[in-house]
Amino acid sequence: MGAKRILLIEDNAINRRLAQFLLKSQGYEVWEVGSATEAFTSLKEKRPDLILMDIQLPGMDGLTATRHLKADPVTRDIPVLAVTSYAMKGDDAKAFEAGCSGYVTKPIDKTLFLEAVAKALKD
Repeated sequence: MGAKRILLIEDNAINRRLAQFLLKSQGYEVWEVGSATEAFTSLKEKRPDLILMDIQLPGMDGLTATRHLKADPVTRDIPVLAVTSYAMKGDDAKAFEAGCSGYVTKPIDKTLFLEAVAKALKD
């Protein structure tokens, strides 16, 4: 069995580089896109084991994108982990209601981030 494949949907280049570095250091195969629209296009070509979804995205926000993914029979079973700077009370509940299976806040704590990824992948 090969490396677990992760689609990283993040519009901030610095956050993308950090997440990609951390994930690759654990042996995950990672590819990245900067918007929900790009993610939907990418998902037609490759299937990840996990989607890391920024909530604040240009155009369609991450929660709306997650709802679309969960409504589609082709993508509904792919776990989605919300990665967000939203850390107000109730924001995690909104992510879970949209269909996310986990929630990680920014700035990223590398240990908590990698633990959440592993849990979402059931490693």
